Amino acid sequence: MHAVLAAAQTLKAPDLDYFALAPEIVLTAVLVGILLLDVFVDETRKYLVTQVAGLGLLVSLVPVVALAANGADRSMLGGAYVVDNFALLVKALFLATGYVVLLMSSDYIGEGDYYEGEYSFLLLSSLLGMMVMGSSRDLITIFVALELLSIPAYLLAGWRKRDLRSNEACLKYYLLGVLASAVMLYGMSLIFGATGSTVLRTIGREVGGSVGEEPIVTLGIFFIVVGFAFKVSAVPFHFWAPDTYEGAPTPVTAFLSVASKAAGFVALLQLVYIGFFGREEVWGPLFWVLAALTMTVGNLVALRQTNVVRMLAYSSVAQAGYILVPFAVAGSNPAANATAQTAALVYLLIYAAMNLGAFAIVMAVARKTRSAEISSYGGLFTYAPGLTLLMSVFLFSLAGIPPLAGWFAKLYIFESALDAGTAAAVTLAVVAGLNAVIALFYYSAVAKEMWMRPVPDGDTTPIPVPPALAAALAFTAIVVVAVGVYPQAFARLGDLAQLTLR
Repeated sequence: MHAVLAAAQTLKAPDLDYFALAPEIVLTAVLVGILLLDVFVDETRKYLVTQVAGLGLLVSLVPVVALAANGADRSMLGGAYVVDNFALLVKALFLATGYVVLLMSSDYIGEGDYYEGEYSFLLLSSLLGMMVMGSSRDLITIFVALELLSIPAYLLAGWRKRDLRSNEACLKYYLLGVLASAVMLYGMSLIFGATGSTVLRTIGREVGGSVGEEPIVTLGIFFIVVGFAFKVSAVPFHFWAPDTYEGAPTPVTAFLSVASKAAGFVALLQLVYIGFFGREEVWGPLFWVLAALTMTVGNLVALRQTNVVRMLAYSSVAQAGYILVPFAVAGSNPAANATAQTAALVYLLIYAAMNLGAFAIVMAVARKTRSAEISSYGGLFTYAPGLTLLMSVFLFSLAGIPPLAGWFAKLYIFESALDAGTAAAVTLAVVAGLNAVIALFYYSAVAKEMWMRPVPDGDTTPIPVPPALAAALAFTAIVVVAVGVYPQAFARLGDLAQLTLR
């Protein structure tokens, strides 16, 4: 008994910093609030749940800004949970993305089988997992955050309960997501067995030494990268994405293609730059192959699509390939490492605005045409000139045409490859350049349909755009245009959010 009491006295309470945890605490309180609100609010006023959820996301941004203004890095749980500039930047990205998705959803999810309370609760639960992911510096924390963000996303993908395509989307996403989690978890167990720790900084020190030469470490890194390749829809692990994106409700598709994908890349950045940086000869060639395949296959298949949602799905696959380029060249030299981190972060920030804006236009047009076929966009300029102009802005930004934000994102990708200076890096830059040209063909095909083709059914009735959707379009368009004209602001954010190696 005395021994038990003595042991209890030596135990320390977790070193929690409640100021550092304030964004997660606020978001959790909002989750509880909307759950209770949904129970007590009358069916005719369920829209209040979505409005409270959106307001809660904006309130959650306040402690993020306060922590950024404070400027101090905060570490908890023995280094397993860290709040630094990197974590704050990606948390702001996730919260802003969630808010735009809620704006897109406000006049959409209350129809038919859509229930606003459950929808908002699941969306914010997934966002909470993403915010935890931004600060995770431990294999267990990363896995818990991944499951917290993934499980609500599986349910959201099948939100149209009486739609067979939505059911198929949910099932494919769930089964392949579980498979990816199992592969990743096995890799994490191998790394833990070899290094004796789950904390990334400790793993980084061990992997950088003699332990890193063990074959079991190579195998563990391979399985972890493959597991996350599923999550970011990298080829050849992308086959769930097009069907899931097409079958899910459009706001959910936008959420999965931006926020969920970004969370996967955030985890990869932390794993590669903190945990596995001593073994760049293992993950470097693997990322090279993934980047080249993902860009090329995504763009070539997108060329043949007649459905705009499937086209954007394969475009999203190709965009993942561009984001993987900095990972492939990061270990070449210190200059390439710094540029690669900035390039990946900046591309994620800009990609979020471009893709969300494109899907918002798809939602607006589909309300009139009841179709997602590219041919249904014929003559869009004659009755919706504003939407046509905005869609052209988003598409040509995705293609990397200046002076829009996409050109700056791709410029940083090429710079990271050229800073590496190796033959493999330069070759990958050439592959990325060729793929940018290929992508221009299918993006411009949609623009040609909107600007130059006649209206297929002759109906030129204007498209009404709800205020919330108009706000989402305005926000994303301002980001895309402003960053293209003045890119230094986003570049500065990327530089400030550099991860410290090991």
